Amino acid sequence: MTAEAQGATPIAVKVGNYRWIIVGLLFTAMVINYVDRQMLGLLKPTLEKEMGWSETTYADIVFWFQAAYAVSYLAFGRIVDRVGARIGFAAAFVIWTIGHMSCAAARSASGFILARMVLGIGEGGAFPAGIKAVTEWFPKKERAFATGLFNAGTNIGAIVTPIVVPVITLTMGWQAAFIITGLVSLVWLPVWLWVYKRPREQPKLSVAELAYIEQDPPDPVAHVPWTRLIRTKETWAYALGKFLIDPIWWMYLFWLPDFLAKRYDLDLKTFGPPLVAIYLLSDVGSVGGGWLSSRFMKNGMSINAARKTTMLICALCVVPIAFAMYADNVWLAVGIIGLATAAHQGFSANLYTLPSDVFPRAAVGSVIGIGGMVGAIGGMAMSKYAGWVLEQIGSYTPIFVVAASAYLLALLVVHILSPRMELAKVH
Repeated sequence: MTAEAQGATPIAVKVGNYRWIIVGLLFTAMVINYVDRQMLGLLKPTLEKEMGWSETTYADIVFWFQAAYAVSYLAFGRIVDRVGARIGFAAAFVIWTIGHMSCAAARSASGFILARMVLGIGEGGAFPAGIKAVTEWFPKKERAFATGLFNAGTNIGAIVTPIVVPVITLTMGWQAAFIITGLVSLVWLPVWLWVYKRPREQPKLSVAELAYIEQDPPDPVAHVPWTRLIRTKETWAYALGKFLIDPIWWMYLFWLPDFLAKRYDLDLKTFGPPLVAIYLLSDVGSVGGGWLSSRFMKNGMSINAARKTTMLICALCVVPIAFAMYADNVWLAVGIIGLATAAHQGFSANLYTLPSDVFPRAAVGSVIGIGGMVGAIGGMAMSKYAGWVLEQIGSYTPIFVVAASAYLLALLVVHILSPRMELAKVH
């Protein structure tokens, strides 16, 4: 019986809160994930000077990371559907930590490409496993909010990086930054393996909370082959949405420090406050975007209307970034970019729930994997584009114009391919 059928009010405090511990673990993992991912972007000016990289060389390193990430995202989507979130996330974590720490041994662009490809293989498993965990532990009406909360860890990671990494780099060298952050992150792994189990396998979970988690109708199918998923238009609603918006987030991670350096003469000592402000705003968007669609649903909106209304609001908030290059004051630029990154996270929190909204649980990881691979391919294209624009034109304006239009186009694609956000026909 569901919590409603038993006469209980579906409020988390009355049914138990264990599922939010799972979100806390996912949040922490994403903090680590984004510290490891963003470090190269933060160290770009330092490494360019030390190793003599051109814009194209740096773009190539990012490109090959994304190539490995794309393949891994697809593979891990299937893996987590087979082995579950617990083992899938643990395996991904071990691989990406090895890749991250291996950067300390790189002495050339080729060395960084190899290390970052290992990092990409591991990090490609993080979101498929995270979304799988949310699908296992939350009813549909809470998934966008839960996803927004754990996805907010990416922003905290992006905040921690410019605070911690410059201190280590300036006192001990950039190699130590990779080693120390990697060693500290290993504390997470045994905690995850100890705490995480499927809801019905977790003895600390109350009967009431289990009923609340399982309130949605049971899935009609236990297994969905890839061949069926790639012929389903809802798969492409998600995947093409990711193709359009993921490259913009990649651009923020890998090129924002460079933008601040070139436009406002900031360096490793002064990047911190602007980047912290941008990613604090991103956190507001991540949590707020998930909360807003959940609030719309509690007020009577359908999933379709709630998700798409929230995504439209977020898409419109990105548009001003087209003019970021013309901001004479660094803090005006921070405000414009911070609004855009917040809107990205709010949009993304709702797009991430589309697979769990319309597909059976057994297919969610695979759909997330397909979408992540397609999104990473978009990121690869953005890397090449950004490198070419900066080397040939020397201005971020063309890049920001692409960012300004991507989200409205993504929402249009999602709406065309999934106009009512109904259950996908995968039988």
